[in-house]
Amino acid sequence: LNRIDDEYNGEIATVYSTEKAIHRELQDADVVIGSVLIPGANAPKLIKKSYLKDMKKGAIIVDVAIDQGGCAETSRPTTHEDPVYMVDGILHYCVTNMPGVVANTSTIALTNATSRYLNLIANRGLKQACQVVPLLKTGLNTMNGQITHPAVAQALGYTYVDPTKFLE
Repeated sequence: LNRIDDEYNGEIATVYSTEKAIHRELQDADVVIGSVLIPGANAPKLIKKSYLKDMKKGAIIVDVAIDQGGCAETSRPTTHEDPVYMVDGILHYCVTNMPGVVANTSTIALTNATSRYLNLIANRGLKQACQVVPLLKTGLNTMNGQITHPAVAQALGYTYVDPTKFLE
């Protein structure tokens, strides 16, 4: 938070994410962007339905976390064709796969972000690629029919298997 304060000369208000702080900040917000991500797991419901009555009528919640279940209790998946709905005077935009509206651009961005890892795996194999870039192991969800991501295993009710078992 200090880095953001410094970088933007205090023009962006930053606060620690507590239930009380979220409720307080929602009361003044015109637009709320919910972008909570816990890799492999459902997003926590940080915006309670009861908070909506204290928000400005006509305010907007953009729930980017909708692909992980949404971070507002009132969020439900919508489509690009029918993207918004109202709850208690608050407009909700909860389109799943938001980048899909700019498919070419989002595909290019994703390719740019992942191609070096794909090339590494293609050229060296998964085992050696994970030795070169150990962080790759955190992106593995399944191997040899087993769930190798702890949050995915927990969310689906399966047993987690450490991917290192398959990479030795």
